[in-house]
Amino acid sequence: MAFKKPLAALAATALAATLAACGGGSGDDNNGSSNAKAEKGGEAVFLVGPRTVEHWDPQRMYIGRDLNNSGRLFYRSLVALPASNDPVEGTTPVADLATDTGTTEDGGKTWQFTVRDDVKWEDGQPITCEDFKYGASRNFATDVIIGGPANYLFTYLDIPTGKDDLPAYKGPYTGEGQDLFDKAVTCEGQTITYRFKKAWPDFPLSIAQLRYLDPYRKDLDKGDANNFVIISNGPYKLEGEWKEGTGGKFVRNENWDESTDPIRKAYPDTWDFREGDTDEAIYEQLLSDSGDAQYAVTERRLPPALFDRKDEAGDRYTQVESPYVDYVLPNFNSPVFKDANCREALKLATDRAAWIKAGGGEEYFTLADSVINPSVPGYKPNPAFADLPPEGDPEAAKAALDKCSAPKPVKIKFTYSGGTPTSDKQASALKAGWDAAGFEVELDPLEDTYYAVIQKPDADFDVTWGGWGADWASAGTVIPPLFDSRINLTGDSNGNDYGNYRGGPELNQLIDDAYAEPDLDAAAEKWAAADAKLGEDVAYIPLEITIFNFLHGSKVTGYANNVSVNGYADLAVIGVEN
Repeated sequence: MAFKKPLAALAATALAATLAACGGGSGDDNNGSSNAKAEKGGEAVFLVGPRTVEHWDPQRMYIGRDLNNSGRLFYRSLVALPASNDPVEGTTPVADLATDTGTTEDGGKTWQFTVRDDVKWEDGQPITCEDFKYGASRNFATDVIIGGPANYLFTYLDIPTGKDDLPAYKGPYTGEGQDLFDKAVTCEGQTITYRFKKAWPDFPLSIAQLRYLDPYRKDLDKGDANNFVIISNGPYKLEGEWKEGTGGKFVRNENWDESTDPIRKAYPDTWDFREGDTDEAIYEQLLSDSGDAQYAVTERRLPPALFDRKDEAGDRYTQVESPYVDYVLPNFNSPVFKDANCREALKLATDRAAWIKAGGGEEYFTLADSVINPSVPGYKPNPAFADLPPEGDPEAAKAALDKCSAPKPVKIKFTYSGGTPTSDKQASALKAGWDAAGFEVELDPLEDTYYAVIQKPDADFDVTWGGWGADWASAGTVIPPLFDSRINLTGDSNGNDYGNYRGGPELNQLIDDAYAEPDLDAAAEKWAAADAKLGEDVAYIPLEITIFNFLHGSKVTGYANNVSVNGYADLAVIGVEN
């Protein structure tokens, strides 16, 4: 089903066309589809690895793996993406908990959806319009609900801003500004209406890709204490409690009605999520293909040290170019990187080629020259990085560092997502380039958690790592979520602006102008101008575009790395042999 208005449909089609080119890296066009037919029954395993789940709260999730898995197993929303690798079908929303894909009569400034009458929560209570309204309201509690994509609502929903540049509504826990929210989001029976300050023609696509507008039970809400509490309305529910660092088992939800769900096949009887193993341990299991590993899938990538053994797996190996870009960011709260000369020196000293080589080379990455993936319509190389040698420019970096006001040698701490030999090698590769230019780098690997640390405005680091993919087919789902300080920076969190960057009036105007442009091509030009401004300020330094290399067990059936889940394993259609 297409959207009601052509601009939204055009956005979905543009994304489909670009993702179609991501079917396989290095000449491998296998997207992982398995010919073995999936059937009901059996016990499936998902190997999460060392990078554990940080949030199961739908309004707080913003990691692609967790968004995809939860949306296929236990969370449903108004609309969702079908389980398909077709470049158009797989990126066009269909009705899920709503009766259709939404209607708008004013070009996307107002959207209405009607919630189905025959859908229930795991305890048998009906899902209501008020549950959706309450779920939306939680995004505004920025001191409690931290980490999710609330910035989209802050940008669009018709609620005035306060003196802090944030919405005057402060969420359901304080009730401050509740009347403002109640005007912007209303329920009439089972019909929910969202009112925006400006047209948002691709709004349904944001619902399909993210979880921030999922329904939530007010009577069960305990704020931050619910971070790992799952209140299911999908085919599976959590058995017992989620144990951070260990995982949990999902069993069938008896109050899910398959006839109401056009997407999720729910083939296995259970899904056992296991956290904690290293990437190497996971892939030794998958390569040996014995025991439970025969029934397993994972989102962890084949470690470079084991890449030569991929042929052992035969057609159980898949390679898919992802929509994600890795980058590093100087911390603008750091005494060092408040100085533009210091940031320029860091940029010039960044050896992207060494980072890629340490991470496995061209089978694992391609060089990036923007935080925006080339698959996003209107992409342009950022002028600040397009002509920068992949190895950096050590001599120019030294000259820039001489102008840096920080005491010499310039000591900096690099905080990154560690815990694997590959991540540590890549961090060491960057350190070598930075040290050669005159920095003195301390490596700070975070193993048990990551975003929960770097999202604290007072976190102790000078440089950090980030990874991002467009939420849908627009640079407007990259630049503002990452760098618009007005919607990111609060006293308790930097949102997704991990470097605590404030672009000021110039960047703010460029963002506002891009949002206001109804023509997609013209808007893309404006987003490119905003990206160029970020490059001038060295708000980030792009590294590479990630390539996925996966294995799955031999008793997994219906395996597919669909575009609808950004190239990950699509748990909506995967089964296991009984």
